[in-house]
Amino acid sequence: MNKIRVIHIVPMLSPGGAERIAVHIVSGLDRKRFEPIVVSLAGLMNCDLDQLLNEAGVEARYLGKSPGFDYRMYPQLHRILKEYQPGVVHTHLQVLRYALPTMLLLKGASLFHTVHNLAEREIERPARFIHRYAFGHGVVPIAVAEEVALSLKRLYGIPECRVIANCIPTETYARPKVPRKLWRAKEGFDERDILFVCVARFAPQKNHALLLNAFARGPAANPHARLLLVGDGALRMDLERRAKNLGLDRSVRFLGLRSDIPDVLGASDVFVLSSDYEGNPLSILEAMASGLPIVSTAVGGVPSLVESGAHGFLVPPGDLEGLSKSMETLFRHREVRQSFGMAAAQRARESFDVSNMVRGYEEMYENLATNLRLRNPQDVLSLTTIPGSRMTP
Repeated sequence: MNKIRVIHIVPMLSPGGAERIAVHIVSGLDRKRFEPIVVSLAGLMNCDLDQLLNEAGVEARYLGKSPGFDYRMYPQLHRILKEYQPGVVHTHLQVLRYALPTMLLLKGASLFHTVHNLAEREIERPARFIHRYAFGHGVVPIAVAEEVALSLKRLYGIPECRVIANCIPTETYARPKVPRKLWRAKEGFDERDILFVCVARFAPQKNHALLLNAFARGPAANPHARLLLVGDGALRMDLERRAKNLGLDRSVRFLGLRSDIPDVLGASDVFVLSSDYEGNPLSILEAMASGLPIVSTAVGGVPSLVESGAHGFLVPPGDLEGLSKSMETLFRHREVRQSFGMAAAQRARESFDVSNMVRGYEEMYENLATNLRLRNPQDVLSLTTIPGSRMTP
């Protein structure tokens, strides 16, 4: 049996959730049936995703995209796709702006695009025309949560959309490399400290300001309450100033980008997320697999992951009082933390292991590999110059 050649195209191989999902998919594909590679529009970022691909024996190509619009991506992607002759082309995030013209010219290839966030939030408004055109001309959209599928219906009129939920390698998070006590000693935390942790980029979507205010109003009054913020982004300096103004200098730690997330989670006690909107956040899955109780806003696909009162607490987006009280409750009651954490870990093992997600994509690739139709090349070429459109991965 001939193997199906699969290409995943991402804006960059950085520590983002969508990029990590692409790496999980290609790393898990059955090599007896599939031959995967990954194409990054950007250059080498030197993060753990490169290492994961190398360990899985998956080739990665880096195109060295410049910031902003870079016309060079069109011929580079054309050469790669023509050379590789894939049976499946699978795109993520904003790359359709560059990949779509060549994708639609391919003969014998199935075309997919995973939507990782609410459709209204995933790309800027001028570029939506490209996605609308793609979904009407043979590119099959995949949603990472039911809420994302509903957003595709609202924005693009897609009545039914395949949903393949995000998943993770649960064993990686269930068995951190560095023991809890050793990690805490290395980072300067006492065994009596209760560590709340949030893993999220510093962007408006994540609403870290709400989290800082909730922490200040609730558990921060106790000297053993600590809040760890893992990530980076444009709002970092603003958030550091806010923490200082709230008197949280000693209780909030900005850890920056980390490659040891399983160890960080393994040493923590509670995971918190204060987002205004989400798709299907990997950070919550990783925390659940690590055995942490969850405190989160009930946005996007989060309620399909976490049952409030069983795995943690969910509150409405923007609910300062609810977020603060939930954190305070878990800070004060160790037995509740342990009960929620054990239930969360069990749910992650049973429902969110990466093997489930990979199996879903494998079945989809094989089922649609022969259901193709010819496309009009003239329609495709017009997409290379769309007035007012831009792309900034």
